[in-house]
Amino acid sequence: QVQLVESGGGLVQPGGSLRLSCVASTSIFSFLTMGWYRQAPGKQRELVASITPGSIPNYADSVKGRFTISRDNAKNTMYLQMNSLTPEDTAVYYCNRAGPVNRYQWGQGTQVTVSS
Repeated sequence: QVQLVESGGGLVQPGGSLRLSCVASTSIFSFLTMGWYRQAPGKQRELVASITPGSIPNYADSVKGRFTISRDNAKNTMYLQMNSLTPEDTAVYYCNRAGPVNRYQWGQGTQVTVSS
């Protein structure tokens, strides 16, 4: 199986920033379109950003202009820079494959809490 390990979450005030990291164990990471997902309490998991193997990004409207997705294929790592955070961004954030493909087994996620 592919292991996905998210980190970098925490408690931040509204308007603050966080940088999340995702390390994937698969040897074909560099060929995968990857994405960041989040699940808030009582809500479905949603895709917030994706990135192609060539680092072409796409963003959900809710985070466009505030979040930046990136990747380092040499490190099997994907990042999510989150700026101008609001309480609506509070969720557990996960990484996984994106696009019209099956997801890998979900990792533990990393908790992001935006609160004053």
